[in-house]
Amino acid sequence: MTAISQATAGAPKIEVVDRRTIGEADARAIAELIVSIWPKPERTVDAFTAEILTQWKDYRGPDAERPRSFLIREGDRVIAHASVYPRTISTEKGNITVLALARVCTDPIVRGRKLGEAVVCASFELVDHGSFPFALFQTTTPVRPFYERLGAVAIDNKFVNSLAPDPKANPFWADIAMRYPATGAWPKGEIDLRGPGW
Repeated sequence: MTAISQATAGAPKIEVVDRRTIGEADARAIAELIVSIWPKPERTVDAFTAEILTQWKDYRGPDAERPRSFLIREGDRVIAHASVYPRTISTEKGNITVLALARVCTDPIVRGRKLGEAVVCASFELVDHGSFPFALFQTTTPVRPFYERLGAVAIDNKFVNSLAPDPKANPFWADIAMRYPATGAWPKGEIDLRGPGW
């Protein structure tokens, strides 16, 4: 199953922002949405904007795997967002560079318009077109059916981070780990994220 195409009439306009060269206005617009959806005492719009501006500036990997954000705007506001970037994980089959899907969100005032579906499908197209063999991400039990409708499947691998102080602790914090597509030769057994969860 492939991600649903957004090339139909009336589909929302999806912008692709290269995270290596993102400007301050785009970084701030993304930060404003993310901070409003997932507020944390230490996460301010200013601090998160600064993080976005520097996070992928030094990326030197393959261009097809470049980190990017898919977003939809209304006026100057970002109302839907998905972030993707490469992560090389260690598996029983060796190292695999997967598409890390993160920070998928929509402004609550526009929910029901399938904008989250639009940015996720645009992200999954990088897998469909061969830039990555799989997308890997985490989600919650209530959101799981949303991703399943788009062709993803829950997985039960044990996840670790060999670079963490507690290398056997699960670096993912949500209930469910998922991959896209549901088909393909996904490795069994333990998976080392070799870094923090996303």
